Amino acid sequence: METVKEKMTETKTKTTVKITGAEAIIHCLLAEDVDLVYGYPGGAIMPVYDEFYKFQDKLTHILTRHEQGATHAAQGYARVSGRVGVAIATSGPGATNLVTGLADAQIDSTPMVCITGQVPRHLLGSDAFQETDIIGISTPVTKWNYQITKASEIPEIMAKAFYIAKSGRPGPVLIDITKNAQFEEFDFSYEKCKGVRSYIPTPKPNLGSIEAAAELINNANKPFIVWGQGVILGEAEEELKAVIEKTGIPAAWTIMGESAIPTSHPLNVGMVGMHGNYGPNVLTNECDVLIAIGMRFDDRVTGKLDEYATQAKVIHFEIDPAEINKNVSADIAVLGNSKETLELLLPLLNENKHENWHQEFKKKHQIEFDEVIKNDIHPTKDGLTMGEVIEEINLASKNKAVIVTDVGQHQMIACRYAKFEQSKSNITSGGLGTMGFALPAAIGAKQGAMDREVVAIIGDGGYQMTIQELGVIFQHQIPVKIVVLNNDHLGMVRQWQELFFDKRYASTVMVNPDFVKIAEGYHIEAKCVTERKDLKSTIQEMIASDKPYFLEVKVEKEDNVFPMIPSGAAVSDIRLK
Repeated sequence: METVKEKMTETKTKTTVKITGAEAIIHCLLAEDVDLVYGYPGGAIMPVYDEFYKFQDKLTHILTRHEQGATHAAQGYARVSGRVGVAIATSGPGATNLVTGLADAQIDSTPMVCITGQVPRHLLGSDAFQETDIIGISTPVTKWNYQITKASEIPEIMAKAFYIAKSGRPGPVLIDITKNAQFEEFDFSYEKCKGVRSYIPTPKPNLGSIEAAAELINNANKPFIVWGQGVILGEAEEELKAVIEKTGIPAAWTIMGESAIPTSHPLNVGMVGMHGNYGPNVLTNECDVLIAIGMRFDDRVTGKLDEYATQAKVIHFEIDPAEINKNVSADIAVLGNSKETLELLLPLLNENKHENWHQEFKKKHQIEFDEVIKNDIHPTKDGLTMGEVIEEINLASKNKAVIVTDVGQHQMIACRYAKFEQSKSNITSGGLGTMGFALPAAIGAKQGAMDREVVAIIGDGGYQMTIQELGVIFQHQIPVKIVVLNNDHLGMVRQWQELFFDKRYASTVMVNPDFVKIAEGYHIEAKCVTERKDLKSTIQEMIASDKPYFLEVKVEKEDNVFPMIPSGAAVSDIRLK
């Protein structure tokens, strides 16, 4: 096959080559160093898939079993690798099936480019077969989108798509391309995008704000750091670690920021939020300076806003100006990439230990251990708990696994008890809370980090939303480890019904199939554990395997996740039971 370089002709201004729009899409992907795409073919995107066939030696396409699975796989790939995830689908229902993944990526700041086929330009607006206004539908859940109606637009728009998706605060971009544009020929040339007029992805840090922040921190008696995913996205893990080690400030994480600093670090005091740790939640309302780094003060973190850290001066380090003063007013705002701003902050900070303040966290942790943690990971009751399963996974994987969680009780338990020594290890649907996320996201995570163990922790409800993606694992022999914690309920909904709806269990009981037989139907090794005596050895066997593995663990049917901040309550009103 003649390569694009062999077909190129020189002009006075630039190197060009005449190719179809469909082939141009492939060359744009290759120019952006894309080597893996998730998707599902259909009529309106068929010309591009014909080019995938021709370029399969350079670009791997993974056929997911549902378009939503393609987006979640692209998310998992992006979150672990730090690269842009790519998903592709046809028009109409193929395109609309991407929307949940787009919304998930938007709120969790995941860089992703989605490409959809569209009916020919002359049929737009005619209600043609499988036509839908995906630009209008996706506008609220994308960082940027664009409809290409002629082939000559492809290079510039694709270059912008990748630049916008990965720059500044990352996010998803959708490019819709009409079928006529895929067939048209034009003189192709490609240049990576280096900037877009009026778009300033990374604000320049204000040194005055950084100096003011340092002064406030240096004079604080009870400073407290809460970091989010902005630290991971900004690759500022070492800078954050240097700041907390120099100042001795206790630091907690949001669910999206987990793993930026090892869970074993003595200054890492745990998770904030609705099911976070007791100490960091309660003491948020006792600190005198709250330093928020790369987090957006989500309602699950703050609880009742008018009772959230009202006693504290707030310093907000953030790349996105839209997040400043959106939920919590900042006394000092420091705009910019967290790596750069923390580097500028570090030399201005005084060395400290804050030993008395740390003792407060230790006292609160002991209360939580006695009331909750001990029973979760070292239970004395007969039934298996989710917490002890996570603890056995920690031990078998030596705290080195990437943990991909779905949404529900198992998610909160996994995030509470998983232990990490490496960044980009906790992959979860944080902002949108998408059930069905974990299985396809684990596929992408594994393909984004083939040298790492990837374990998907899933509830029996969410698992059945994307269970068909077992077909991808079987077809490509992707060695993902799948653990379904089966309590025969929609566990988190049932917990709320028990605590706040007088135990009216409406539509939360699950009558489940034989999960082991389903996995075996996909030729995946599978086992089910119902007794504690079998748990450790089976998990060790699973982790030791170099092939895909499915493990169902039947856990307590009516166990609850504590601590818990009731919806609408203050963080200091956190319940231990």
